[in-house]
Amino acid sequence: MAVCYFHTCMRRQAPLGIMKIVSCYQVFRSIWLTRPAGRFFHIVSGLCAPLTLADFEAINLCKRPLPENFNFAGDVLDQWSQKEKTGERPANPALWWVNGKGDEVKWSFGELGSLSRKAANVLTKSCGLERGDRVAVVLPRIPEWWLVNVACMRAGLVFIPGTTQLTAKDMLYRLQASKAKCVVASEEVIPAVEAIASECPHLKAKLQVSPHSRQGWLSLQELLQAASEEHSCVETASQEPMVIYFTSGTTGSPKMALHSHSSIGIGFTITGRYLLDLKSSDVIWSTSDTGWIKAALCAFFTPWLYGACVFVHRMSQFDTDIFLDTLSTYPITTLCSTPTVYRMLVQKDLKRYKFKKLQHCVTGGEPLNPEVLEQWKTQTGLDLHEAYGQTETGVICASGRGDKIKPGSMGKPVPPQDVQIIDENGHTLPPGKEGDIAVRLTSTRPFYLFSKYEDNPEKTAAVMRGNFYLTGDRGVMDSDGYFWFVGRADDVIITSGYRIGPFEVENALMEHPAVVETAVVSSPDPVRGEVVKAFVVLSAPFKSSYPEELILELQAHVKKSTAPYKYPRKVEFVQQLPKTPTGKIKRDLLRDREWGRT
Repeated sequence: MAVCYFHTCMRRQAPLGIMKIVSCYQVFRSIWLTRPAGRFFHIVSGLCAPLTLADFEAINLCKRPLPENFNFAGDVLDQWSQKEKTGERPANPALWWVNGKGDEVKWSFGELGSLSRKAANVLTKSCGLERGDRVAVVLPRIPEWWLVNVACMRAGLVFIPGTTQLTAKDMLYRLQASKAKCVVASEEVIPAVEAIASECPHLKAKLQVSPHSRQGWLSLQELLQAASEEHSCVETASQEPMVIYFTSGTTGSPKMALHSHSSIGIGFTITGRYLLDLKSSDVIWSTSDTGWIKAALCAFFTPWLYGACVFVHRMSQFDTDIFLDTLSTYPITTLCSTPTVYRMLVQKDLKRYKFKKLQHCVTGGEPLNPEVLEQWKTQTGLDLHEAYGQTETGVICASGRGDKIKPGSMGKPVPPQDVQIIDENGHTLPPGKEGDIAVRLTSTRPFYLFSKYEDNPEKTAAVMRGNFYLTGDRGVMDSDGYFWFVGRADDVIITSGYRIGPFEVENALMEHPAVVETAVVSSPDPVRGEVVKAFVVLSAPFKSSYPEELILELQAHVKKSTAPYKYPRKVEFVQQLPKTPTGKIKRDLLRDREWGRT
């Protein structure tokens, strides 16, 4: 297991002590209304002044132009650090990390700044990297993940997050495709890197987060101890490349979605207010894997834009009891996790727990079943706010705090996104009509959209239809402007002339107590061309049931829950469903197996 070696680990304080510490957080949204000395980017009354949170919100809403230069480390994190130095902001944690074994790390913005400058020197001097070079950062939820990413921004390097679940084959593809010159890896993935490093001609440095020495690997711990804290943040252009995310690859090989310093560093600002409703006194816990853009959204850029505390639990394996104990013990105000996690949590007796500080709950990454939303509300008294977005776009629809929540809906467009339902010719469709979910673009490409699929102009062009960006998802907008997910464009099932979205069937099945998880795909049929087939993971009490009788019961339930023609004519019980490293169900594998394409 990878742990943090260079920082000082503190024994966890008693819950009461923790509560006292966090109750002292007296930081307000208005803290950025004053303008301290620092980096200068725009003119106010003839004088240069640093950008404020209000400026970033105006830029994100396209109410003021994008600055020529922007660097999140220098223009956001260092501003909070400056507030700490002048006493305008208490030195509360920017990052609060625990591992469930009594170890704890708390970094203020000042400490994060100091350590990340040392790390930037490690990358540029010890590893020999230069501005624009690419760094694969494959680390679990440990403080070094945040540290190295900030260091990359300071040095003008392009970081490439990756999940520790990557195999040697995955690593080879990513390192070769990205031409990464450095990889930062933990114990979990070092063997995979070792197995393929010789096949990666661009790779020049291997940096390990590990207590063990290895030939050919540099030690982050040792180099940080010797590194200087003196480092000048690179003046990166706003639209200069900052990060590459490999898309989940549900269909075909993963694509490299390239984001700029501004697309994520500024483009997530309104999400912080509209969806997360953040203020600087908040403590937000996101359980996202570090290889997924949701970690950047809910556990990095957005919270730190608002000066909030990012809470992290190492938790290498999800455990509902540990999760609920953590939520009860620590003063977490905002929770962000996937519907799968909430589905597992509502199976527990949540009324036994007291979430004293929890105020706001957010979910996304996959469709949320209405019954989960209702069970969470019943047991905790809190609403679940669903968000919809992509690696390429960030959040584009959400049920924001204060919005009316319609169970099953993805909510309304998040400003400044102009989300529409369009047909195959790029024409907008009226409410109630199913079509492609798309984002209308202005005459120039919005800065908050991903820059391109790196080295793949064909696929970059393929996601455009007229002046719309295509999400690849099908949906419907109702008369109130709420959007409803139907399914992936290539997942829609057409049987006997009817178009059926898999989520509609999955949603109906999930209402039955026998179903823990399900995936619906098309299956060949000699009469209807294709029919609906459901792969179902059963809950423990139903695993001993007679399968034939249970299939009939599930089919009857779907017929009652939704239009009868949507019921699954085929049902197969499985132990688990195939998923991507980010936890998305790989329906393409199930569909290909049904159609004999594997």
